[in-house]
Amino acid sequence: MAKIKLTKSELKKQRDNLAQFSHYLPTLQLKKQQLQIKIFEIRKALKEKQTDLDSAKASLDQWVGLLADPGVDIEKWTAPANVSISTHNIAGVDIPIFEKAEFEKKDYDLYLMPFWVDVGIETIQKFSSSLVETEIIKKQIAILQKELMTTTQRVNLFEKVKIPECIENIRKIRIYLGDQQASAVGVSKVAKKKIEQAVLAEMSR
Repeated sequence: MAKIKLTKSELKKQRDNLAQFSHYLPTLQLKKQQLQIKIFEIRKALKEKQTDLDSAKASLDQWVGLLADPGVDIEKWTAPANVSISTHNIAGVDIPIFEKAEFEKKDYDLYLMPFWVDVGIETIQKFSSSLVETEIIKKQIAILQKELMTTTQRVNLFEKVKIPECIENIRKIRIYLGDQQASAVGVSKVAKKKIEQAVLAEMSR
């Protein structure tokens, strides 16, 4: 704890600091709670998405085998050409929100391509889209976890350091100023008594 000045101006400063910390602490505690709830919700959504992804991955086996056919090249239609992402604010933090994955328009000859190509492409595109969405959800969690850590550190700083420090400083300054005032009153009484004694001695001459 840094050394403080035992003065009235320092007492006011410490009281102002205490009021400020006490004012912002509930806001930080609420933000911490909101972040914890949101992280829990997003983790639950990620778990569900991951389950869907694992299920979809199993159904891809037949299409992966067909992709090995040298006469069929559909790779350019199965990887997203563009991913649309928006942002959403959670407790003062912007997180990415998956909107959609866009793929190149199919331009192959329907008569030359095998009949299964359309279905295969759609299946793989859905999987690719879900894969991208899953990665974005993971980014959401990472961003919110980082903010939660920072917020938790601030809450602990206010609760365990700053507010107790201000309270202790105020106590010390008030005790010191009280002692000073009591001492000044005592000195004043002694001086007053001496003056009275001097006046009475002068009058008795």
